[in-house]
Amino acid sequence: MKKNLILALLALFFTLGTGKMTVSAQSGVLQQRISVSVEGGTLDDAVVQIEKQTSLMFLYKTQDIAPSHRVTLHARREPLSVVLDRLVEGTKLGWELSDNHIVLTQKSVDDQPRRVTGHVLDKNGVPIIGATVIVKGTTVGTSTGADGSFALEIPAPAAKAVLSFGYLGYDDTEIPVGSRTAMEVTLRESALEMDAVVVTALGIKRSEKALSYNVQQVSAEEIVGNKDVNFVNALSGKVAGVNINASSSGVGGASKVVMRGTKGIDQSSNALYVIDGVPMYNLGGEGGTEFDSAGTSEAVADINPEDIESVSVLTGAAAAALYGSYASNGAIVITTKKGKAGHTSVTVTSNTEVHSPFVMPEFQNRYGTGNLNASEGQTLMSWGRRLDAADRTGYSPRSDYFQTGVTGTETVSLSTGTDRNQTYLSASAVNSRGIVPNNGYERYNFTARNTTSLLKDRMTLDIGASYIMQNDRNMVNQGTYANPLVSAYLFPRGNDWNRVRMFERYDPERRIWVQDWDEWIGAGNLTMQNPYWINYRNLRENDRRRYMLNTNISYRILDWLSVSGRIRIDNSVNNFTEKFYATSNSTLIEGSNNGLYGITKTEDQQTYGDVLLNIDKTFGANWSLQANVGAVISDIRQDAFKNRGPIMESGIANLFNVFQLDDTRVTREQSGWREQYQSLFASAEIGYKGTYYLTLTGRNDWPSQLAGPQSVKASFFYPSVGASVVLSQLIPDMPENLSYVKVRGSWASVGMPFARFLANPVYVWDADNKVWKTETNYPFYDLKPERTDSWEVGLTMRFLKHFNLDVSYYNTKTYNQTFDPQISVSSGYSTLYVQTGSVRNRGIELALGYGNKWGEFSWSSNFTLSSNQNRILELVDNYRHPETGQFVTKDRLDVGGLNQAHFILKKGGSLGDLYSIIDLKRDANGHIYVDENDRIYTVSENLDDIRLGSVFPKANMAWRNDFRWKNLNFGFMVSARLGGIVFSRTQATLDYFGVSEATAAARDRGGVLINGRDMIDANVWYSAVAGGNSLPQFYTYSATNVRLQEASIGYTIPRKWLRNVCEITVSLVGRNLWMIYNKAPFDPESIATTGNYYQGVDYFMMPSLRNVGFNLRLKF
Repeated sequence: MKKNLILALLALFFTLGTGKMTVSAQSGVLQQRISVSVEGGTLDDAVVQIEKQTSLMFLYKTQDIAPSHRVTLHARREPLSVVLDRLVEGTKLGWELSDNHIVLTQKSVDDQPRRVTGHVLDKNGVPIIGATVIVKGTTVGTSTGADGSFALEIPAPAAKAVLSFGYLGYDDTEIPVGSRTAMEVTLRESALEMDAVVVTALGIKRSEKALSYNVQQVSAEEIVGNKDVNFVNALSGKVAGVNINASSSGVGGASKVVMRGTKGIDQSSNALYVIDGVPMYNLGGEGGTEFDSAGTSEAVADINPEDIESVSVLTGAAAAALYGSYASNGAIVITTKKGKAGHTSVTVTSNTEVHSPFVMPEFQNRYGTGNLNASEGQTLMSWGRRLDAADRTGYSPRSDYFQTGVTGTETVSLSTGTDRNQTYLSASAVNSRGIVPNNGYERYNFTARNTTSLLKDRMTLDIGASYIMQNDRNMVNQGTYANPLVSAYLFPRGNDWNRVRMFERYDPERRIWVQDWDEWIGAGNLTMQNPYWINYRNLRENDRRRYMLNTNISYRILDWLSVSGRIRIDNSVNNFTEKFYATSNSTLIEGSNNGLYGITKTEDQQTYGDVLLNIDKTFGANWSLQANVGAVISDIRQDAFKNRGPIMESGIANLFNVFQLDDTRVTREQSGWREQYQSLFASAEIGYKGTYYLTLTGRNDWPSQLAGPQSVKASFFYPSVGASVVLSQLIPDMPENLSYVKVRGSWASVGMPFARFLANPVYVWDADNKVWKTETNYPFYDLKPERTDSWEVGLTMRFLKHFNLDVSYYNTKTYNQTFDPQISVSSGYSTLYVQTGSVRNRGIELALGYGNKWGEFSWSSNFTLSSNQNRILELVDNYRHPETGQFVTKDRLDVGGLNQAHFILKKGGSLGDLYSIIDLKRDANGHIYVDENDRIYTVSENLDDIRLGSVFPKANMAWRNDFRWKNLNFGFMVSARLGGIVFSRTQATLDYFGVSEATAAARDRGGVLINGRDMIDANVWYSAVAGGNSLPQFYTYSATNVRLQEASIGYTIPRKWLRNVCEITVSLVGRNLWMIYNKAPFDPESIATTGNYYQGVDYFMMPSLRNVGFNLRLKF
């Protein structure tokens, strides 16, 4: 549209004079997304298309346009400012937004640089900290300080510069500098504008309003603000529907993460971890149970929390459907940091935390060594006489044995880049000393990543590499073998602990140092040893080296069509060594006089590759399509070499190498396996008017578990379908206080991987006969997918200006469960596997948030609630035995546990039901039977199972609050678990040995009252209920607990106070600070193993940690 120059100048003069258009309003207009398609046309052709989509009119002088000038411009839903820049590119024109006009004039020359200052705020006027401010097309940039302020030197010609403002979760905003020297910019939250981008399965980004399932995001600030060495623990309480149980292995230990309930009878229910769209094989074992005390770490614990940009939690099957056979348990999708364009920034962090035991049993110190009821004094017991005040040593495991643990974490990272090339580098060191002597954990991370745009921004190449060195020493979780807590807890209360500290003495005859552990404790009982000897002379170490290489290349074929491919290699080598010195407990060193040595070298290799064709296209003004079609190949293998055994009698004591091992008793093993799968998948998201969305996905997996020569099936198919409707865009005259309402629903049928040996024989070396033999499982060739069918409905709301709500209801059924039902099978086979079980989980997830600001004070509050009901629908129901042809039904399955406490699966029960299979003898009235000698007895024959309860919680909730006043911030989180039970064999053993406060209190009262009338001697009572394998029903506790899980207070020194050199943040942080309510003698949220059937069981488990720390962060 042609206008004369006079009219243009008048309009410009009027606008500049009145100054009515604010920067915020301008940025809103310029961020309006439009589409233009002109091929070799005139300027008028492009102008007409722009005017039709906006409320703006163009003003320009005809003679400023060369007659031969032709315009080629293709833009699809790009910001207006970007389209205008491309429109005048290659001409002598510049553009200026003036009121409701776009004025095109000859470019003016401004040769002077200029300093521009300002503030970046959110819609409530709250300063946005760390927002990027970049001069578009250059490396000049900065980030906002604690008050949202920035100051930037704009290079000449400053008038032509455009500032780009960005922050995670907000729309990018671009503003021309023009003649301004100061500006206040308001960024719009993507979610509130229904255009937030969420990272979903395979790293695919989706619009939040189109999602038909629940995806919860956690920012980097929430992870590193009060970080754990294993960052997964930092997610606890911040995400609804996820139960996170920290490991008793201590710093760097594995965590059990279960979403929407336990699903597998035999298979793991732990969540899948995904890094930048690639599933990660979570290296590491489950951790020792019962006697075994070996703790364990895991692959995800190797990740440096400072390298994480954000985390998306996909709790439902539909959300993770594109992972097919690995989607049942949900996924934690980790997006790592890239370099940022526009400026160079260096961040240095230093964190120091001290640890102490959080929840421990209560001990007594007023009754001494021995047993008054025994004819000969039992010197390992504490059932002796009451001690006089002068005789009491006051021994306390908390103060006398445990030490203050310390963890130091230092990280330095660099981010730099231009519009076309960005680089991110980081290095981190973690050094930790545990709460027991000689326990340590170290980890060193090195990361490099470069992202480059090529071929006129049509191609993007993203290359990354990470190298990790990790070492842990004496990581103990629970159990009795080589666990120093056993003897530290049971130490006789009349003895001198200072004597124990001298844990070894020199033996001149053998010329070695030997264990100093006097006869008064009994070396063989519970494999007890001097606890310090265990710390320093029963050594177990892991030394792991791991490297990860990844390449991602994408190419934009058309504006709406692109192709991308990824390759990731994740390899590690771990050396696990055991060094048990001579004179250790004979059970542990297999009777050797010279010690025991073992070394296991494990090599893990994961190679992953995928290719995706991506479609993102609109059809007219109403329809949109986002689709992906791709293929995946994954190859995982493990090889292990083990040499372990006692040192030969003719060898040299305490010289640890394989040449010293006794050939007649040494264990030499080589084991390995390999898994592979190929997949094809497709997803399509169809949108109508930005209001209605339909999502369809399908994936077909060809797993190696089906690759046996006689396997009936070769692949499994997994579909999903979902829909969402944005009611706030559909319903006219929506109340102002109800700004956003979306309803959604989805259904999916996904898988859970089963054992790799069912359709393939497993070969084992028979060392005696020097031949290979196959495992004796009955052949199973007609395998079905272990499916989880899931549907969910949900509601997302933003209301009353300050509130947001997300609530989901789900119902899942996992069937074709693959497990050993303990059905007899003919000779020649030891095990018969079936696929018959069915388990249902259903529940709700709720997240409610609030945020507001009053002047310089702001408050945000978030509440999460999740509740799940787990029910076994079927174990073995009318199953046809493959050998006999008979139909078998089984409604009870004992899957083991600890001593007399067993997890027993029953139809109608849950996978977490714990039973006792022993009880006290009772009379006809149900009272405890007491004979004429005041003795009581236990019975286990012809006894019905005694249900103790379920170890699963009925509900979990958390309430988090963050307050900010100027540069000061304070936050805390209270979390609670409601329902469920736990069992403590530790407490039973303490009672049996007489070291617990409960036994002393009973002695003070004169005994234990039973049946409401009979007073029984305390020693007699506890010998019956706590001796032997103990009676679990007397040591079962409610798992309900409430705690102050996190708290922090910090202050940020703005960059401007330090001459714009850097910004400094100092903070005090704490985790597990106060157990407000708890009835158990240990932390009910702590677990010894990530396996299925040991949750809620305590057997000398290492106590969970209370952490208090100081954080320092410098941002240059």
